[in-house]
Amino acid sequence: MHQPALTHVSVRQTYSRTDGVHANKPNRKGRLVGQRVNQLLFLALHATPLALFYIEINLLDWALCAGLYGLRMFGVTAGYHRYFSHRAFRTGRFFQFCLAVLAQSAAQKGVLWWAANHRRHHAASDTIHDVHSPVQRGFWYAHLGWWFGNDHNKTDLSLVKDFSAYPELRWLDRYHVLPFLGLALITFWIGGWSGLVVGFLLSTLLLFHATLAINSIGHMWGGRRFSTRDASRNNPVLALLTLGEGWHNNHHYFPSAARQGFHPLEIDVTYVVLRFLALTGLVYDLKPLPDRIMRDMRAPHSGNPAAL
Repeated sequence: MHQPALTHVSVRQTYSRTDGVHANKPNRKGRLVGQRVNQLLFLALHATPLALFYIEINLLDWALCAGLYGLRMFGVTAGYHRYFSHRAFRTGRFFQFCLAVLAQSAAQKGVLWWAANHRRHHAASDTIHDVHSPVQRGFWYAHLGWWFGNDHNKTDLSLVKDFSAYPELRWLDRYHVLPFLGLALITFWIGGWSGLVVGFLLSTLLLFHATLAINSIGHMWGGRRFSTRDASRNNPVLALLTLGEGWHNNHHYFPSAARQGFHPLEIDVTYVVLRFLALTGLVYDLKPLPDRIMRDMRAPHSGNPAAL
């Protein structure tokens, strides 16, 4: 079965470019300090569930938690992933910046950093050069280990030349914590301490692990419709948790499409919202699936659509 080109960057090109970036990397002490700060913030975030026993929680807190989870998951899926990593649709410069701010409020680092590493992943998916392959390095490395290692700290702008040309995106990538901190203050203003803990921190924790589960679970458990050169899977549970990203085998077969749920029964909330935004004119030129794939989707079938 034909495997479409995933990016314009080959595996060899990816590593030669990465080597060039590492030649200019910051000193060892600075990298270690940054790594320790990330680890401390990560541990503090995971202490959030313990705080639930010491605060009074109300309905507003849970509403904030659900709302911020869904809104920021859209920022991750539509912003970080489908737009900045794969250019699956187009938008204006202002809404492009808004998508970047929304994505970075999820505390998953800078938008250029995220897109560059994701493009590297697609260029070498599940090979020894993959950024986060559970096939090569195991579940925990793919889920968390790569995030805290020194190898992927710096943003490789050579892999995102299309977006690094925008000075506002370079600035936002450099100060990637600002949207996260700003949203934390807004949540505290709305809901107080309980709103901050439940509405903001707990939703951030859930959002973090749901996103990274695509790197780990999404390459280990689920059905495979397409015979791709990696171990990507279609997982309906992940798809529900991530607004459509769980149809990961579909995505690796044709990554530039705006939709990842190829079959009508494959729920893809992100794509539904993008279609609505297209009606308003905020986004446009959503990249469709090729006719050959759509014909396959309309063909009679039986069984679980996740395994087709």
